[in-house]
Amino acid sequence: MTLVELLVALAIGSFLMIGAVQVYNQSRQAFIINESIARVQETAQFAMDTIEADLRMASNWGRHSRGVAIEGRSVLGNANPNGLAAPATCGADWALDLGHPVVGSNNAYTLPCAATGTGGAQANSDVVTTRRATVAPTGLSGAPGRLQVQTTRIQGALFDDGVMPTGFTAADSETHDLLVNSYYVAASSTLIPGVPTLRRKTLVQIGGAPAVTDQEVAPGVENMQLQFGVDVDDDNTVDRYVNPGDAILTPGAAGFIPGSRVLTARIWLVVRGITIETGLQDLLNYAPGDVALGTYNDSIRRMQVSKTILLRNART
Repeated sequence: MTLVELLVALAIGSFLMIGAVQVYNQSRQAFIINESIARVQETAQFAMDTIEADLRMASNWGRHSRGVAIEGRSVLGNANPNGLAAPATCGADWALDLGHPVVGSNNAYTLPCAATGTGGAQANSDVVTTRRATVAPTGLSGAPGRLQVQTTRIQGALFDDGVMPTGFTAADSETHDLLVNSYYVAASSTLIPGVPTLRRKTLVQIGGAPAVTDQEVAPGVENMQLQFGVDVDDDNTVDRYVNPGDAILTPGAAGFIPGSRVLTARIWLVVRGITIETGLQDLLNYAPGDVALGTYNDSIRRMQVSKTILLRNART
């Protein structure tokens, strides 16, 4: 083999190696991008599914869906008429206001219980609270400390002592555990500090008494927006969409419409990755719901998703 042939072979081999390295780098970069997109999509799907499960079943009380027919619920001027052992951490009527199965606050965290994590609640993000009973009957707890709902086809009662309320029988009623959740976005995750996260205040039982705990749901959720589809004339159709806390849904407000009911909930989530991506620049303009978040202009991947959810038990 001559020197010229050797040089030609080296040149060809070098070009082949450079091409192989470039193909490898491009494939690896494509894999990283696809993995990042998949993780953001997965977070968005999980967060949306979690919230949807509560919203869709809000106002389910077992054998009927009329919260105003349940004795012991909060009524105007009396947050706890039967003196139940309900936690007051997030408000005196937080767990017992069954007449309002879906409520929220617009672009602000307004619950009396503090948000968890460094920085508190995320600015310009909504809060939604859902109230319902378990889908399947749970049976009597047999001991104090759990808020439960006993319902027939026409009436119901809240109780906390594990004993079936007077006037009900096992033959014509069912027992369900009460479920209450308030979803909000915290500025920083406890699992991944510095990354915003979807959290929820949830009704639990601790030490033989109802209590409120704060649970991390999905790190990476950066903003949540909601609008409620409201029926104002009792024809079981949505007449308008309003923001949480709108006057037509607020008793005592100037624009309150008695009998107005939330039939659907439209929800937006802005979800981000948990790490910086080299070479990525997020220049999209985000405007979920009624808030303008603008352009982040950073190297973090984001995605905005939305969905309209029908509240199965809201129709009369």
